[in-house]
Amino acid sequence: MKVNSTDFQNAVGKYLALLDKEPIIITKNGRSVAKLTSYTDPDHFFIVETKGTYNIRRRITYDEYLDLVESSDQRYELIGGEVYLLASPSFQHQVIAGEVFGHLRDYFRNGPCQAVAAPLDIRLFGWATKFEEDPNVVQPDVVVICDPENVTDDGKYEGIPTLVVEILSPSTRGKDLTTKLELYRRSGIKEYWIADPKDKTVVQYSFDEEREPEDMRIIGENEVLLSSSFSGLKLDLSIVFS
Repeated sequence: MKVNSTDFQNAVGKYLALLDKEPIIITKNGRSVAKLTSYTDPDHFFIVETKGTYNIRRRITYDEYLDLVESSDQRYELIGGEVYLLASPSFQHQVIAGEVFGHLRDYFRNGPCQAVAAPLDIRLFGWATKFEEDPNVVQPDVVVICDPENVTDDGKYEGIPTLVVEILSPSTRGKDLTTKLELYRRSGIKEYWIADPKDKTVVQYSFDEEREPEDMRIIGENEVLLSSSFSGLKLDLSIVFS
């Protein structure tokens, strides 16, 4: 069966279910660009659907991840050897992300730190001493970077952001609340904000020098979030969720 890349993206579950019957040829601009076939060993399927419907996966290498990224127009993250497809964000998600980024951009303007909005590859390596030992690539909605010298020659960032912000969506909720939380903690990030558009709250995590949880707070929509890492940095959630 031949399908175009847009149809495959929109109905990936359907086509995965058809693999037992026949391989799927993916086309782009009328040209065959990829072939998806079934595999009997479940440890050799490595793309994770963000909604968690499919749980058949294996760890892949960073080179395999790069091959996937370079052959696709989609955005992906690599966490713990698993690849996650990033779905297109909703309008509400983008409005909230824009409010948070705008506030952080103004606060850090002309200072040593800088707020950056997605998409930007953030290369993390957990407890390892270098990226090659534990390669992880994420694209948080907003990050605050205070070590610009760790921006690589190819325009990526390979360091430890001080603050990371994620806006929850139905397809990323589980990953942001668990998988990314653990990755950010062990990577040495000082502060992690998780904004929930549905509940209109922000969960604020703070981590100490030993990379252990120091504090966790839930801030409501009519409250003001006070940063634990930057003196004077406040976020009025009534504005963010208005």
